[in-house]
Amino acid sequence: MTEVKEREVAIVPPKDHTPVVRSLDPSDFPTPTSRDEEFRFTPMSRLHNLHQGNVVATGSMAIAVNKVAGSRFEIAGAKSTDRIGFTDKIAAGAWSQLEAVSTLTIEANQNLSESVVVSIVGSGAVAFGQLDINVEKFASAVVIVDHIGAATYAGNIDINVADGGAVTVVSLQDWDASALHLAQHRITLGKDASIKHVSVTLGGDVVRILPSVHYAAPGGQAELIGLYFAGAGQHTEHRLFVDHSEANCRSNVVYKGALDGEDAHTVWVGDVLIRANAIGTDTYEINRNLVLSGGGRADSVPNLEIETGEIVGAGHASTTGRFDDEQLFYLMSRGIPMADARRLVIRGFFTEIINKIGNEVIEERLMSRIDGQLAKVGA
Repeated sequence: MTEVKEREVAIVPPKDHTPVVRSLDPSDFPTPTSRDEEFRFTPMSRLHNLHQGNVVATGSMAIAVNKVAGSRFEIAGAKSTDRIGFTDKIAAGAWSQLEAVSTLTIEANQNLSESVVVSIVGSGAVAFGQLDINVEKFASAVVIVDHIGAATYAGNIDINVADGGAVTVVSLQDWDASALHLAQHRITLGKDASIKHVSVTLGGDVVRILPSVHYAAPGGQAELIGLYFAGAGQHTEHRLFVDHSEANCRSNVVYKGALDGEDAHTVWVGDVLIRANAIGTDTYEINRNLVLSGGGRADSVPNLEIETGEIVGAGHASTTGRFDDEQLFYLMSRGIPMADARRLVIRGFFTEIINKIGNEVIEERLMSRIDGQLAKVGA
């Protein structure tokens, strides 16, 4: 008689208390459609069937990591079965197709003076990936994850910060124009741990990033920063979920985006849940969008649910507006040509985000990339 092993599928209540599956098996999920809340803004026809959960890889991504003292990087073929399940069919499908897991470890009590750069390069293939970033106790580092090239890529990132650890993770989505990138970025914070998660999306055809924060102990701090720029036909989507489930934790979310060109589409959804036991919580989120021309669309949806009144503060804001003609006129009246004036206004719009990174080398690199994007759209 063949032994049948039962597999447990965890059911967890999100902010609206609707049961959601957490699983590593794509067959545990229904196939998503545009009628589902989580996918109502997503162009399903452009996902190359990755939402079916059964697409087979045709290649792999090239991964390169610089050697920095106090860190180690390895690629292991064995996949752990005790990992927390994913929340959609795409991510679980990526996990099921994996042949190896990449792991970057920042060793305990190490304060890295040099940034660790993880380059993930596509060559046009359908590929899947899993990157684990483990920051051990009382360690600190800056990690840059640089996505470039062309690919149909579902690649998840799990970031685990142990007690007293601190990390800045900068995820750059600077793909070629044809690329598809779907990912969950799952953050877990230990006691008094902190993270600054920076997501910058400048390239690709469709890019959909889902950062989430889980507090495993009191005192955690999360700063989620985002910058995105969509040109004609591009779709960029960022969906965040911050789950305040422990006492005396903080979160701050600042995302800014710009779009220019026909059918440019940006989506930002920020969900923050303060559970009943999360006393002393302090949270705020804001999303601002700059529409540079007609023909594009910016969707911005902040959501905040509070289950306890014993908090320090909670708030959210969202704005979407046209190009500021007054600022443009002011600069042009001082003799600055229109193209240069437009570029200065847009650079100023993004300066707040760039300055929050706190690393001059990264800041200069990102500003250079933004200038390149502005040049593409004629700003």
